[in-house]
Amino acid sequence: MQTTQNVTDAAKTAGLEAGGTIMNSLGGFMTAIQEGVGTYGLKIVGGIVALIVGLWIIKVIMKGITKAFDKSKVDSTLRPFLVTLVNFLLKVLLFISIAGIVGIPTATFAALLAAVGLAIGGAFNGSLGHMAAGVMLLVFRPFKVGDLIEVDGKLGFVKEISVFVTILETFQNKTEIIPNGAITAGTITNLTTIGNLRVDMPFGIKYGADIKKAKEIVMNVMANDPNVLQDPAPRVAVNNLGANGVELLALPYATCEAYWDVYWDTRQKIVEALGEAGYEAPLPQRLVTMQNA
Repeated sequence: MQTTQNVTDAAKTAGLEAGGTIMNSLGGFMTAIQEGVGTYGLKIVGGIVALIVGLWIIKVIMKGITKAFDKSKVDSTLRPFLVTLVNFLLKVLLFISIAGIVGIPTATFAALLAAVGLAIGGAFNGSLGHMAAGVMLLVFRPFKVGDLIEVDGKLGFVKEISVFVTILETFQNKTEIIPNGAITAGTITNLTTIGNLRVDMPFGIKYGADIKKAKEIVMNVMANDPNVLQDPAPRVAVNNLGANGVELLALPYATCEAYWDVYWDTRQKIVEALGEAGYEAPLPQRLVTMQNA
């Protein structure tokens, strides 16, 4: 009986010691959590507050920068790119500052940003190519905002050159958003560089008709058309001797904005003036001869 009592007492003692060890461990764990919450909780809250306030400050700053650019002489082509770049840099500085508030070492945070940047770069390899193309467009300046250009099969006025895309507004009031990579990979036709465009308009008269008078009629139409520039001066030339008549070519010049007005309206005025003067279109003719049997 004495032996059994000793074993029971020893078991109770071991159980009490084990229970005490577990309680001590739990107590230490809870104390560590409390200390961690007390230490990092305030930092996390401070980081969240700093993020909200920082984003608001950046928003205010960007509004001020945008207004300053609008009032300054900064090229309108560069404005969207500079605004985007400044906004990006301010947000990077904000996140680095928040990392310091939370307690993340700056070197660790920089390494994390580099890793994320590499991951994003791999996922958006094409987008980075468009960004590089956008930088090239801003550096070499083949066109600027307001120019009439033809790129990637699209014709329109440049409304904006951003980091990744260029926005065109066509004559049909369509908005074409073209990736910068597609622009630099193809041919860029800038119709605004010289400041005016020549509108080639062929028309024909019959053989035997008065060519000199026809040229005078067409020149008179172009001289009195407000959309036709007089400098450079328009002219009319014999372009080709066709199978059915003489092909003449009217060569008026127009501004980029008035190009289609000249292309359509001036052409109509020329046709009407020639018709009123008795000129007929050189329709196809066939000469048929009869032979006696």
